[in-house]
Amino acid sequence: MVTTPQKKVLATGPSGPAIRDFPAEERPRERLRTHGAGNLSNSELMAILLRTGLEGENVVAMSVRLLATVDGLQGLSRVNYEELCELKGISDAKACQLLAGIELGRRVSGLEPNDAPRVGSPADIAKLYMPEMSAYDREHMRVVLLNTKNQVVGADDLYVGSVNAALVRPAEVFAAAVRRNLPAVMVVHNHPSGDPTPSPEDIRLTAQLVEAGRILDVEVIDHVVIGQGRYVSMRERKLGF
Repeated sequence: MVTTPQKKVLATGPSGPAIRDFPAEERPRERLRTHGAGNLSNSELMAILLRTGLEGENVVAMSVRLLATVDGLQGLSRVNYEELCELKGISDAKACQLLAGIELGRRVSGLEPNDAPRVGSPADIAKLYMPEMSAYDREHMRVVLLNTKNQVVGADDLYVGSVNAALVRPAEVFAAAVRRNLPAVMVVHNHPSGDPTPSPEDIRLTAQLVEAGRILDVEVIDHVVIGQGRYVSMRERKLGF
């Protein structure tokens, strides 16, 4: 199960000169203007949002430390306001700036380009995700976010390890869909054994998610189990639906 990363204790100390002492062409904002945002590192982009660092720790170094503390961008996308404010150097204003930046990124990813993949069947989902997920040596549960045209507008790995009804929290499964006012999701997880036959736990989990989706007004279109070169649609087999 993937949980929100816990705060780590990292060594601290002097971390380079202040940004104002950087050569002009090496400052994050100047690099963005000259080279474009796509050529900046994660820590440089984060430094632009945070604007200032701490005494003895410039904002780029602070961004590097913070990303390491929360296990990178994926971890950063999962922390909430209170958890951010517990991190050294993150004030109320900085927490709000980071959360606003993350949410804007989510909303941009939810826009509907004409070439966004459309899923009309479990075979479409298997085609999209089997090449990657069949290679995993542990179970991964992915929630695929769909718009009103059944186009994929996002997909999040929520759990790694044991994927079952006792560990999976429906609130986490539906959080992104509810936040973005999306009508439907598809759930996908893999069986590292290669056999996609749903287990009793898979069936219980599916029934739990389908019921939670009804309450939240987010349809669970299917739960697809990926194996080695094979897949099972739990809706087609009426397992949990």
